[in-house]
Amino acid sequence: MDAFLLSVIVCAGLIVFSLAAYAGWLLIKLHHQTKMQKRAKQDALDLRNLKIIESVDVIAMAALQEQCDFSEAAIRLYMIMTHLQGNKSVDFPECFPALYELYDLVKDMPRSEKRKCIQKKERMRFDMLRLKAQARLQTAIEFELESILVFTGAKMEKIQALRS
Repeated sequence: MDAFLLSVIVCAGLIVFSLAAYAGWLLIKLHHQTKMQKRAKQDALDLRNLKIIESVDVIAMAALQEQCDFSEAAIRLYMIMTHLQGNKSVDFPECFPALYELYDLVKDMPRSEKRKCIQKKERMRFDMLRLKAQARLQTAIEFELESILVFTGAKMEKIQALRS
């Protein structure tokens, strides 16, 4: 009886030890999998931010080179930069107050097909508001666009070449 009881205890101990070892192996595997998922999520976030930053760089450079007007740049930059996440996220109204002021003015103005449907007098009124704001904020917007190019990593020679 003693030998039988001892063998049952040993078998039970082996079973408990095996289950504990298997549980430990599963925990290690889970930890590794969680770590890989976090890394993959961060890589995806970094890639998404990089694509957004490339677009922001192109828009800011186009605005400084007068390839698009400031109001169009303000709309596009605000809409794109609000999607930056993680350490690249930007509080647009706080960081770029002049661009945000222009964006806030023109965001509700009709564009594209809706603009064609309004009366000429109304269109001219919107244009005057927009052009006055662009003229008033021009220096500040140019400075903010240059700041955006610094943020995106654009080369300062491009900015200086624009001023010459």
